[in-house]
Amino acid sequence: MKLFTKSAERKRARIPVQATRRSAGPADGPDTPCFPVMSLLAIPVIEIRDGVCAEPRGGAVQGATIGHPTAVARAWATAGFRRVHVRDLDAISGRGSNADLLEDMARDGAVELQIDAAIQSGDQIERLLDAGTAQVVLGPRAIEETEWTAGVAVSYPGLLILETDVRERRVVTRGWVRNLPLDVFDLVAEFAALPLGGLLVSLASSGAEISRTPSDLNLLEDLAETCDYAVLACGGVSTMNDARALEHRGVSGVVLDAAAFVNLDPRVVAAEFAG
Repeated sequence: MKLFTKSAERKRARIPVQATRRSAGPADGPDTPCFPVMSLLAIPVIEIRDGVCAEPRGGAVQGATIGHPTAVARAWATAGFRRVHVRDLDAISGRGSNADLLEDMARDGAVELQIDAAIQSGDQIERLLDAGTAQVVLGPRAIEETEWTAGVAVSYPGLLILETDVRERRVVTRGWVRNLPLDVFDLVAEFAALPLGGLLVSLASSGAEISRTPSDLNLLEDLAETCDYAVLACGGVSTMNDARALEHRGVSGVVLDAAAFVNLDPRVVAAEFAG
């Protein structure tokens, strides 16, 4: 299978491997397989509704959160962050689209963007990448229509991130309501041969935002060891130690919503986890 079918400049979007570690085993035993591990990359979220940044849940935070999306992206870059996760809430909810704005943000080039906009077609992917988007996030269609996913993954190797919600190891769709009879590791196995750029996982035992439990961390560590591409976590960080716990388990990145910055100084986070 030919892995790179697009121009070489698009290869830039893979988050680089910065270190390696060996799997656990006796200190005096034979070499064990190395798994690729990155220093954790912290990725703030910008959520867009009706062309402007949506007001974050939880009230005022220390980071830039309200204003024009491009200005907010620049503010995150100024704070030291290398990448921002952009959610088009109108597209995700099926109420509309901010496609033109997303492309303008990508063309601005102030910071790398990974864009979540309920992608439904290869044309949408092409437009976002041509505008300068670093990686495009694939949602429910990618899980439900695996042949489509295989096609776009081969066309855009390393540039697509598969997103999934997981409850008790089961894949969940449609706003934490519908549990699919699919174990997340079966999902990983199904897509193992595809040149994906990452797996973005939201873990919760309920629909509410909760802190990471030991079982959550163990599951993320197992996923990081299983996947040949980056594993990213969504949320679950309110302290620097929460982020360090993810890094220790081989998680490559964490998407941080506004709640993470209620108690955290963005510059402090960026200094340690901005890559």
